[in-house]
Amino acid sequence: MTIRLLGLLVCAALCIGATPHHSRHAPRQPLTAAAIVQAQIGQGQKDNTALIIKAEVLLDRAGFSHGVIDGRDGDNYRKAVAAFQRESGLDSTGMLDGDTFNALAATSDAPITAEYPITDADVKGPFTKNIPANFEAMAKLPALDYSGPRDQLAERFHMSEALLATLNPGADFARAGMRIVVTNVPQKPRHTRVAKVVIDKSARTLSAFDADGNLVAFYPASIGSPEKPAPSGEFKVKGVAHNPTYHYDPRFGFKGVKAQHKFTIQPGPKNPVGVVWIDLTAPSYGIHGTPSPEKIGKTESHGCIRLTNWDALDLAGMVHRGTVVNFVD
Repeated sequence: MTIRLLGLLVCAALCIGATPHHSRHAPRQPLTAAAIVQAQIGQGQKDNTALIIKAEVLLDRAGFSHGVIDGRDGDNYRKAVAAFQRESGLDSTGMLDGDTFNALAATSDAPITAEYPITDADVKGPFTKNIPANFEAMAKLPALDYSGPRDQLAERFHMSEALLATLNPGADFARAGMRIVVTNVPQKPRHTRVAKVVIDKSARTLSAFDADGNLVAFYPASIGSPEKPAPSGEFKVKGVAHNPTYHYDPRFGFKGVKAQHKFTIQPGPKNPVGVVWIDLTAPSYGIHGTPSPEKIGKTESHGCIRLTNWDALDLAGMVHRGTVVNFVD
């Protein structure tokens, strides 16, 4: 994959010296790649979409995931900011202040956005345009792929489809050769060895640590539900399965699933467990991806630990058989 990086180096754009005063009633500037690169800390940062996107990209690169990059000051974003602040020795307010912004800027000097040429492979598919919500109906499909090129590209660059469309007005995402603006985020899972995973059920977060106790990764997560709560205590990783099939057993008794027989849902990024399954010694429990990344940390799961597909892949590249997994109430 070829990415031609845009604009000035982010270090030049991240200076936070004196900024001009703007009226509260000044018209909102269009959201563009240039606006994101030029965004600086100052008045109105709480609802400054361009500034939040810049912070989200930097957090993503530094290993503090907030899920989908969407430019919103939401719970997952604040959790990631607070986690970064704790690790940086700052007050963990979850709010982006000058010190936090400076510390984030120091973690990376690569441009925040990039220009990506859509390839033949991107538009070729295969795609699955209509995926039903019903599990039994899903089981009748031969695969559960992305709905189309825009859906696929948004996930590749950890973006919401709405943001991808906003940054590329009028773009035909199904045309090979078209150049689009994307967020410049890591494209490969890391392989830092993780010794321990801590799943905080009340905070709905997952933290991964190396053998020296250093925080390696932080992710928002959907963890269990009243009908099938996540377990408590210590378990271990049994193994990792990529592109997994999903096997339903009526003993699970999931809400809305009426089938009284076992059935299998075929692999794909829109499979109920996404693109990877990290199996745990807790019977029938695992850490896995999701077909709906925008819902992570905001909705419940069927007892397991659900991450975005890219976060699940990142974690899968770092855990190993025997990695300790602690569920904290």
